Amino acid sequence: MGNGPKRFKVVFMGTPEFAVPALKRLVEGPDDVIAVVTQPDRPRGRGRKLVASPVKIEAEKEKIRVLQPKKVGEQECVKMLEDMEPDLFVVCAFGQILPQRVLDVPRLMPINIHGSLLPKYRGAAPIQWAILNGESETGVTIMKMDAGMDTGPMLLKRSIRIGQDTTFGELSREMSVLGANALMETLDLLEKGLLKEEEQPSEGVTYAPPIKKEQLEIDWSQGAWQIHCQIRAFDPKPGAWTMIEGNRVRLFSPVLLDGESDKGPGVLLEAGPDRLIVSCGQGLLGIKQIQWPGKKRLNVADFLRGKKLSEGIHLG
Repeated sequence: MGNGPKRFKVVFMGTPEFAVPALKRLVEGPDDVIAVVTQPDRPRGRGRKLVASPVKIEAEKEKIRVLQPKKVGEQECVKMLEDMEPDLFVVCAFGQILPQRVLDVPRLMPINIHGSLLPKYRGAAPIQWAILNGESETGVTIMKMDAGMDTGPMLLKRSIRIGQDTTFGELSREMSVLGANALMETLDLLEKGLLKEEEQPSEGVTYAPPIKKEQLEIDWSQGAWQIHCQIRAFDPKPGAWTMIEGNRVRLFSPVLLDGESDKGPGVLLEAGPDRLIVSCGQGLLGIKQIQWPGKKRLNVADFLRGKKLSEGIHLG
């Protein structure tokens, strides 16, 4: 915990790895993190053992009180939050919608770290949708929460470039740090009385709903660039997949290649030495990493040492 007198009494709400840098910055800074609210432990893996969220693990390391309500709007949970008398809620990828009675608890305001440049990509999966749609830029918006879905007034925005080969995992890590820094900037402005609220414009609103399972299957009739974006948007997980010889195989590390093929989409044109080359509805795509069901993710060169793939087979 940071030394010296504390600035704001904060309840932090978050769940995945994305939220951990913001929690760490709050703990190191001049604010008093009085509690953390996170999702209940979930069963994972083959043994279905209960696993704590990354935010809970970090909070327990820092000896911060942890609440794990099934629904944060339950009367018992609301009463506990009210009794803490927080100045602020800081919410980052929490995974539950906060009803008005929860939003009304903090003395000053509930603040959210959202992974897009609002009003674009309101919703649950803004980072994945930005990559899916081939955006070259995204960012984080610190906003004051209201009862709508990511509709509250904006407090601070910071942008970041999306590289042509950037994956969801890479962008998520960069943006989690960007969000943590932007949060601390926002709290500094709040302390100095310089924080300004800006209503979101009604133009340019887009949505980023949760990813559905059917979006993970590769449709080779699409253009190479679209498939390139799809593979990167689901890397490292849940992984975009295609059928190869009756197996559901995940593909990673796509490479855009020059040229066209007259053999139709989804044909394996080359297998090796270090990549698969597949024809698409438009253009060609190289694949440098592959994950066979039940196996580890491998470079194609290593994979082909153990298994031969015949050129000319159809994928999908």
